[in-house]
Amino acid sequence: MTTSNLKLDPKTTALVLIDLQYGIVGMNVQPQASAEVVARAKQLADAFRKAQAPVVLGTVGSSTDGKEALAPMLGTPPAAPASRPANWSTVVEELGAQPSDLRIMKRQWGAFYGTDLDLQLRRRGIKTIVLAGISTNVGVESTARDAFERAYDQVFVTDAMASPSAEAHANTLKVTFPRIGRLRTTQEVLDSLAA
Repeated sequence: MTTSNLKLDPKTTALVLIDLQYGIVGMNVQPQASAEVVARAKQLADAFRKAQAPVVLGTVGSSTDGKEALAPMLGTPPAAPASRPANWSTVVEELGAQPSDLRIMKRQWGAFYGTDLDLQLRRRGIKTIVLAGISTNVGVESTARDAFERAYDQVFVTDAMASPSAEAHANTLKVTFPRIGRLRTTQEVLDSLAA
């Protein structure tokens, strides 16, 4: 996976964590369990905060009436909407969110469209994003594609993301991510920040 040493400048790098919220983390995911993804994301977030680099917590949710939900014709019908608990969009406590973290509420898969994520990153001089979360082939991949189109350099933390399907997770890592960024492990990112 690694083809060169990773050099991250905390002044121009942000950590973007996708959908590490109660409603998503509660899913059965692979190849890492949700608890492992959250634990590694916390390690990353703590290191980024220590380096005074931005930590972005992206969550997905909807308004009370749900009128902004996407409803195109689909080849695979969506599952019947289930009643969501009040904390469905709340970042999990285990992540150790801090008041200094940037919060982005998205209404669809990717964290850029319809949010001020791009504005917040550019105002802070961010050129590189380190991306992790659940699920690899949906929220993380959609955010990554949008980031690529906005010319951000990207690092994908392969062991700090997971998907309900191990096959979908592996496919994104094999096919999509190498074309739009670099793949690294949590430890490689931590080592680069500490260097």
